[in-house]
Amino acid sequence: MKLTDVKVRNAKPKGKQYKVFDGDGLFLQVMPNGSKYWRCKYRFADKEKTLALGVYPEISLLGARSSHLEARKTLANGIDPGQQRKAQKQADTDKVNTFEVVAREWYNKFSPPWAPGYSRTVLSRLERDVFPWMGNRPIIEIDAQEVLRTLRRVEGRGAIESAHRIKTLCGQVFRYAVATGRANRDHTADLKGALTPNQVKHFAAITDPKKLEPLLKAIDGYVGGFVVKCALWLQPLTLLRPGELRHLEWAEVDLENAQINIPGEKMKMGEPHIVPLSVQAVAILKELEPLTGKSKYVFPNERSFARPMSENAVLAALRYMGFGKDIMTGHGFRATARTILDEVLQQRFDIIEHQLAHAVQDPNGRAYNRTAHLEARRTMMQLWADYLDGLKAGAEVIPLRKQA
Repeated sequence: MKLTDVKVRNAKPKGKQYKVFDGDGLFLQVMPNGSKYWRCKYRFADKEKTLALGVYPEISLLGARSSHLEARKTLANGIDPGQQRKAQKQADTDKVNTFEVVAREWYNKFSPPWAPGYSRTVLSRLERDVFPWMGNRPIIEIDAQEVLRTLRRVEGRGAIESAHRIKTLCGQVFRYAVATGRANRDHTADLKGALTPNQVKHFAAITDPKKLEPLLKAIDGYVGGFVVKCALWLQPLTLLRPGELRHLEWAEVDLENAQINIPGEKMKMGEPHIVPLSVQAVAILKELEPLTGKSKYVFPNERSFARPMSENAVLAALRYMGFGKDIMTGHGFRATARTILDEVLQQRFDIIEHQLAHAVQDPNGRAYNRTAHLEARRTMMQLWADYLDGLKAGAEVIPLRKQA
C-alpha cells in the first residue's frame, strides 16, 4: 500500500531499524533513535544499489517521490543515478576549490613562521601575477600549459627571476592540493626548462685574503660617522645580513653572555638565531652603547633614534673608501667569511652554515634548533675575529687552498 503523510509521521521507532515501502523501490527507513531516511532501491548493471534521497521531515513524502521519479528517469536513460550524483558533487566541490582558495589556505597554514617581509612578498606575487589569470579556475582543471601561460606574462615584462620564484610558489600550492585531495599532481614539474634560464646575481664580495687586508685597514681608518664605522666592523664580526644588522635592537644584545638573540620573525628563514660574539665584537658594542643605548636600535638613523640606520649607509661608506658595489657590499661580508673560514681556516662547513643562519638539517632531515653547535660557533667566531685582526695588522696571509 502507498504511504500517506499520516503513516510517515506516525512511523514509530522499534528495537531495530525497519523499512516502510511506498512502491517502485521507494521506502522510508526508520532508525531505533527515531530518525527517518528516504531511500530507493534500484538495479544497474545487474547489481542492486541504494540511493539516499534525504531526511524526513526536511524532505516530505511528496519531495521524496519527486526525487525518486528523477532517479528513475536517469536510470531509464542508461545512467546510474548514484554515480551521477557523485559526479555532480565532485563538480560542485571542484568549483569551490579554485586555485586562489587553495593557495590562500596554503598561505594561511604555512606563513605564520615566515619573516614579515617574505610573507608579504609571497602574497603579493600570488595576488598580482597568478590570481588574476587562474585564481578562479578549479585547481584540478589547471594543466601545465595554463601555468606556463601565466608565467610567460611575468617573463614577458623582463622579470625572469620572479617568474622562476612564482613557478616555485605554484608548485607548493599544487603539492598542497594533492596532499589534501584536491588535485592529482603538481603540473609545474612538467615545466622544467620551459622558462628562460635565471641568471643568478651574487653580491659582490672580496674573498681573497690579500685583497681583504686593505679593506680592513680602510674601515679602521674610516673618518665618517662613528655609528656607521661600528656597523662596518660588526658586519664581518657577526655575519648578519645587512637588514638584520640595521634592525638589531639593544633588547636583543646580551653583552653579559656575549651573544645576540634575534627572534624568528626578523630572520629570513623565520627561525630564531643566536649570534655568539667575539671579544672584539663585545668591545665595539660596549663603546657604542653610551651613544645609542637610549635608542631602540643599536644602529639608529642619524635623523631619528626611532628609525634604524639607512640601508645605504654601509654601502655609501664602502664607496667613500673606494670599494664600489662591484667590488664589495655589506652582504658580501658573508660570502667573504664563508670562503675564508672554509678554505683558509678550515672550519666545518655545517658550522659555518649555522652561523650564517642558513637552513641546515640533521641526518634525519630535521632542522637543527637555534642552539645547535653554539659553543663550536663561538670558538669559530673568535678565531675569525682574531684572523681579521691579524690581517689588519699585516700578518702573513695564507693563500686560499683552492688557489694554491
